[in-house]
Amino acid sequence: MAATAMEPSSSISFTSSHLSNPSPVVTNHHSPANLEAESLIKLSSNLEQLLTNPDCDYTDAEIIIVDEAQPVSVHRCVLAARSKFFLDLFKKDKESSGKSEKKPKYQMKDLLPYGNVGREAFLHFLNYIYTGRFKSFPIEVSTCVDSVCAHDSCKPAIDFAVELMYASHVFQMPELVSSFQRRLCNYVEKSLVENVIPILLVAFHCDLTQLLDQCIERVARSDLGRFCIEKELPSEVSEKIKQLRVKSVNVPEVVDKSLERAGKVLKALDSDDLELMKLLLSESDITLDQANGLHYAVAYSDPNVVIQVLDLNMADVNFRNSRGYTVLHIAAMRREPKIIISLIQKGANPSDFTFDGRSAVNICRRLTKPKDYYTKNSKKEPSKDRLCIDLLEREIRRNPLVSGDTPTCSHSMPEDLQMRLLYLEKRVGLAQLFFPAEADVAMQIANVEGTSECTGLVIPPPSNGTTGNLGQVDLNETPYVQTKRMLTRMEALMKTVETGRRYFPSCSEVLDEYMEQYMDEDIPDMSHPEKGSVKERRQKRMRYNELKNDVKKAYNKDKEAKIARSCLSDSSADSSLREALENPT
Repeated sequence: MAATAMEPSSSISFTSSHLSNPSPVVTNHHSPANLEAESLIKLSSNLEQLLTNPDCDYTDAEIIIVDEAQPVSVHRCVLAARSKFFLDLFKKDKESSGKSEKKPKYQMKDLLPYGNVGREAFLHFLNYIYTGRFKSFPIEVSTCVDSVCAHDSCKPAIDFAVELMYASHVFQMPELVSSFQRRLCNYVEKSLVENVIPILLVAFHCDLTQLLDQCIERVARSDLGRFCIEKELPSEVSEKIKQLRVKSVNVPEVVDKSLERAGKVLKALDSDDLELMKLLLSESDITLDQANGLHYAVAYSDPNVVIQVLDLNMADVNFRNSRGYTVLHIAAMRREPKIIISLIQKGANPSDFTFDGRSAVNICRRLTKPKDYYTKNSKKEPSKDRLCIDLLEREIRRNPLVSGDTPTCSHSMPEDLQMRLLYLEKRVGLAQLFFPAEADVAMQIANVEGTSECTGLVIPPPSNGTTGNLGQVDLNETPYVQTKRMLTRMEALMKTVETGRRYFPSCSEVLDEYMEQYMDEDIPDMSHPEKGSVKERRQKRMRYNELKNDVKKAYNKDKEAKIARSCLSDSSADSSLREALENPT
C-alpha cells in the first residue's frame, strides 16, 4: 500500500488507499471530481463529530487504558470497517457472547502484547481511524517544558510517536506504520542515545527491520554502557550490539575480570541483596564507584533500596561514570522525587553539568511533558515530574555558588556545546558589528570580553581593546575544566543576546533571521573587502548592504518605540541603555 508522509493538519480522503490527498474544492465549478472531494471532506468532518460531540454519543464499546479512570468509548462498526484487527476481534466476541445489551469492555493491556499506548495517543490514532485525517501532535503530550528545546527529538516527542507506532502496528494500519517508521528514523540520529532505546524496542517488537538496524548501529557506536544495554534490551539485540562493537575496533574479545566483578555487583543490586553486594566488593579489588553501583541502583532499584545503599556510605554521590553523568543526572532521568531528595541530603550537587552542558534540572525539563508539569493530581498536588524540577531548582537557588569537585576526565568539549557556542559567538558578533556602542554595554553587563577568535569570525574588536581567549589552549587545563569555562562563556553570551532581544526586539529579529539562513557562513567582513574572488566580493557586498538596510530599518523602529516610552534616545544610546539595563522599569 502506498504511503504518504503525514504533515501537521494534513487532510487525507477516504479513497481505496485512504491516503490520497483530496483535490482542492472549487465551489463554483461543480464537476464530478470536485463534488466527490467536497462530499468526502464533509463525510470526514461529520464522522469526527462521533469523537468530539457529546450529543453524538452512540458508542457501543469501551477500551480501558491503564492508569486512566475514564475509558475511551468507540463505535465498533467504524473500527471494524477501518481495521482488520478490530474486525476479527469484534467478530470473535460476537460469536462467543451472542446478543448482549451491555457495552463490551476491552483492556488496552490485553490488546497490546507489548509496549504502551496512552489515552492521548490512542485518541489521536482514533481521529485518523474515524476521519482519514491526521492532525498535528498535541503539544501538551508531545513536547517538553524546556523553553529552548526545538521539540524535534526530545523524549516526549519520541514517546508519543512510539506509542502511535505500537497502535498502528498492532491494530494493522500499514500506511501509518510506514509513515511513523520514517518519522522515527529521523529521530534516531538527532536524539541522545538513551532516548533511542524506546525506538529500538518498538522496532524490535513491530518487526521494523530498517529502523531496527539503524537503532542497533547507533547504539553500537555510542558510549552507552554494556550493563545498561543488557538490562534494557532483548538479549539477541544486545548481543548484536556487542558483536558490532568488537568488529568496529577490530580487536578480539577478551575477558575483563574487573568488568565481570562489576557485573556481579550489579546483579546483587538487581536482587536487592545488599549483603551479597558488600561481600562481593570486599572480596574484589573494585569499589562501588568503579562498578557504577550507585548509578545503577538509582536507575533501576526500588527507592528504598537506593536509600539503603546511600546509608552504607560506600559511594561518592558526585562521582561521574564514563559518560560524564553524576548520580543526580541519572536520578533526573528517572524522575523519582524520593531518590532526588535522598541524593541532595547526602550532598549531591545539582549544579554539576554533563559533558554536553546539561544540569540535572535541564535533563528533567527535557523529559517532562507540559501535561505532567502543569496538571495536579486528585489531591491537588503537583505531579512527580513537576516536583522533581521544583526540588532541583530550589536547591540551586539555595546554593547558587556551589560548583562541586572538578574530576579529571578524558573527554574533550562535546560537539553539541561547540555548535551552540559557535552560534552565540556569531550572533553576538553580528550585534557588535552593527551596534558597537550598545553591544559593548550589553557585553560588559554580561561580563563578556569579546567574541572568540577561534571560531574563524572576522569581527571588530571590542572597544576596550581586549579580545576573547576562547581558542587559546592551556595544556595544563583538563577537558572538564575547559568545558566548564565554555559553559560560563556560553551563559554570558546568552545573557548578552537576551539583553539585546529585550531592548532591541526588531533588530534582534532581523539578526535571528540572518543567522537562521547563513549560520554556516562567516559574518560579513567589510574591513577586508578585497578578500575572495570578484564574484564572492560582489555577493559579500550585496549581502552586507541588504543586512545593513534591514538592520537600520529595524533599529529606527526600535528607537521610535523607545522614544515613545521615554526610555531611549538616539543621541544617548550608550548611557540610556546602560541605565535601562541596570535599572529596568
